[in-house]
Amino acid sequence: MRTTVGWQADSAMTLRRATVPRRDLRPDDLAVRVDYCGVCHSDLHAVREHHGAADPVLVPGHEFTGVVTEVGSDVSGFGVGDSVAVGNIVDSCGACAMCRAGQENFCREFPTLTYGGTDRRDGSTTLGAYSRGYLVRERFAYHLPAGLDPAGAAPLLCAGITVWEPMRALGIGPGSRVAVVGLGGLGHLAVKLSVALGAETVVVSRSRDKAADARRLGAHEFLVSANETEMDAARDSFDVVIDTISVPHDLGPYLRLVALDGTLSQVGYLGPVTVQTTDLLIGRKKLGSGGSGGRPATAALLEFCARHDITADIEVLPSAQVNEALDRLERNDVRYRFVLDLSDLA
Repeated sequence: MRTTVGWQADSAMTLRRATVPRRDLRPDDLAVRVDYCGVCHSDLHAVREHHGAADPVLVPGHEFTGVVTEVGSDVSGFGVGDSVAVGNIVDSCGACAMCRAGQENFCREFPTLTYGGTDRRDGSTTLGAYSRGYLVRERFAYHLPAGLDPAGAAPLLCAGITVWEPMRALGIGPGSRVAVVGLGGLGHLAVKLSVALGAETVVVSRSRDKAADARRLGAHEFLVSANETEMDAARDSFDVVIDTISVPHDLGPYLRLVALDGTLSQVGYLGPVTVQTTDLLIGRKKLGSGGSGGRPATAALLEFCARHDITADIEVLPSAQVNEALDRLERNDVRYRFVLDLSDLA
């Protein structure tokens, strides 16, 4: 058993510096020095809902980049010194239909998550990348393409792949008309990716506060969702609507933006929703979703982002300011993703 240093949840719904246990290196493992880790809304929820000693140990962090420091005896695709990226899935059964199709994110036995998951070999709870070191199976690590900023690339492994996989599955490309609802961690990457894919891209937001940002990111138009005139004028006009809002909300106004035979892909809020059947019926509209991504799609995303020079818009903080990052994220005080610099963990 080895150890590293990281940020562990305590009973005060905050994180404290702690020694983090790690397993011994397995033959198919990479040992990774974690350099940068994105701060996801799911991290915030996990910390706020943690009850200290009454719950399993929690070390968040599931979108990170770093450098390989050691490789297991069976590893063939990586070497010491390689730059790598790791997302929110670190194992799967590898045998079910979903895994065989390259959709490990939908593993029938449920994928092993980077933190808060169950290790498939020893049954231990996985501890995340708000830490200086991580051990991961070679199959679930990705080469970080040269030229991609490692800090800005970290959020691609969760926020990026979450919007990328449904966008690719829905065939977004030249000639597509796409609306991105919500301009946050997910939404700003959806805009960048949609524009790079060649789609006419429109941002839908509650107010005009982010209109200038939307244009800077490449959006062609901006709609205010509270403006009934603007929303009515855009009715039935988008092939795909990517809904990235992370809290409960009415899907009706956004379904009404979808064109004939188009799709609303709801990727931000993962709880129960209520839909009026007529909002689907009128126009044969479809409601879909997506969650994270499989190994082929994640590798393709990183290659695409390298070709198009796409990374997240980030604010980098020393990891010692992790509680400040969570507090500000709770207030939506970030444009558009916090990334922790783990170099302050000796």
